[in-house]
Amino acid sequence: MPLERRDPAYLWDMLQAAKSVLEFTRGTAYEDYAQDEMLQAAVERKVEIIGEAARRVSRAFQMEHSEIPWSQMAAQRNVIIHEYDRLDAVRIWELVTRHLPRLVEQLAPLIPEPPPDPEPGP
Repeated sequence: MPLERRDPAYLWDMLQAAKSVLEFTRGTAYEDYAQDEMLQAAVERKVEIIGEAARRVSRAFQMEHSEIPWSQMAAQRNVIIHEYDRLDAVRIWELVTRHLPRLVEQLAPLIPEPPPDPEPGP
């Protein structure tokens, strides 16, 4: 089934946000994460982006790739946005360390290669 027109952009946004989180937290222990408000805010923002982009991916594509937790990503975004006062740093850290590396592995092969640049004219 072909991708809908905007699906590649949403997948790209998700992949880049997930990679950013992994880069932000590389070499960081949970204790350091839990004490770093700026790092938490950066991670939460990228998780919001992942969830919003996941929500926008076409239903047909989501159904074709049911191994990806589309609804859970959107739900996590909603928790961060609407229940910010109940966020659990342990759960966010678990998402970062256990789920985002797998998400990167799942998304990377789904993003089509960009078309080659046209040959410059004479």
